[in-house]
Amino acid sequence: MTDIARPSTTARRNVWILVAAQAFLGAQMSMIFTIAGLAGQSLASNICFATLPISATVLGSMLSATPLSGIMQRYGRRAGFFVGAGAGAIGAAIGAMALIQQNFWLFVLGGLFTGVYQSSQGFFRFAATDTADEAFKPKAISYVLAGGVVSAIVGAQLVKLTADMLVITFLGTYLAVIAINVLGSLLFIFLDIPKPPVAKPGESLGRSRMELLKTPRIAVAIIVAMVSYALMNLVMTSTPLAVVGCGFEKNTAADVVSAHVLAMFVPSFFTGFLISKFGVERIMGIGLVILGLAGVVGLMGVELENFFIALVLLGIGWNFGFIGATAMLTSAHEPSERGRVQGFNDLLVFGGVTVASLASGGLMNCSGGSAQEGWTAVNIAMIPLLTLAGAALIWLMMQPKNR
Repeated sequence: MTDIARPSTTARRNVWILVAAQAFLGAQMSMIFTIAGLAGQSLASNICFATLPISATVLGSMLSATPLSGIMQRYGRRAGFFVGAGAGAIGAAIGAMALIQQNFWLFVLGGLFTGVYQSSQGFFRFAATDTADEAFKPKAISYVLAGGVVSAIVGAQLVKLTADMLVITFLGTYLAVIAINVLGSLLFIFLDIPKPPVAKPGESLGRSRMELLKTPRIAVAIIVAMVSYALMNLVMTSTPLAVVGCGFEKNTAADVVSAHVLAMFVPSFFTGFLISKFGVERIMGIGLVILGLAGVVGLMGVELENFFIALVLLGIGWNFGFIGATAMLTSAHEPSERGRVQGFNDLLVFGGVTVASLASGGLMNCSGGSAQEGWTAVNIAMIPLLTLAGAALIWLMMQPKNR
């Protein structure tokens, strides 16, 4: 019985390679989300556009999710991950050039390429399940996302080391991101994930996208993933602007974002176990409640402790909601439907995140005369999305179990 319960050597090795990739390559995302809004604020002619580079990153994630999933379905995970890392390096190079030229729209273009990397990173969690059995899948997803603990620490420290390293502020940070992509992509050489089987003539290709979307568990998994990720992005995008706008230093903003990213990934060490013990629906529901508490704390004030507590709660809520939704999704489709459903899922998830990111800048910078008023508007905007996700999850739990 012990041998049966133990995950295969291949599954464990793939998971640890993906953990390392999440830890090292993933550092660039906490770096970029910390500084892109501040850099955009210095380059934009209109302050309301300050977070547009971050929105472009999320848009790039949305637009590339389906093509990347198709590449992985046809050529394998390794090919898709190399494409993502290459795009991350190109995006950072364009961002560096934009800073040198003081060109805001070129900076936005760089963010679009960065989004392709972000999309490919999103598939790390799915790749971890490709060689795992059903019992190991929730834990595999959790372990890979736990690599974000290291990326949060590394990213925050690299921002502090590189932000003012050169005459042009943040230029050193973008050069560091180029190096991260080039070196980190070497990890993918060691992945051992077989390509999905190619359907034979006349063989079923599985359900269409609309049929998949009509499956209750898939629909609710997508909705909860969308809301969890959108709310996390909505608040996190505005956080550096709010922290600095309320009189704190850039390094303090980096520390708050670092605490948030740690809170996103530290729970991953036990989220898979909690899902196995209490059920995926309960963990997703707890995640939504914690996201709501983050908004409450954010509305209580703009002292430094409010920012830290709200962002930590935001990270934990995202972890439970997003990992739960991913685990539910991976158990609700066949291998032949993998590329179709995973790409469609991330298209919709990052579509929601794109809207949230665009709204974040407008709410933060254009909802009042102060950073405090903007921050209040951002937190109030969480309410309708949480209501939608909560209602969808309750509806699912009321459905017959065989659905």
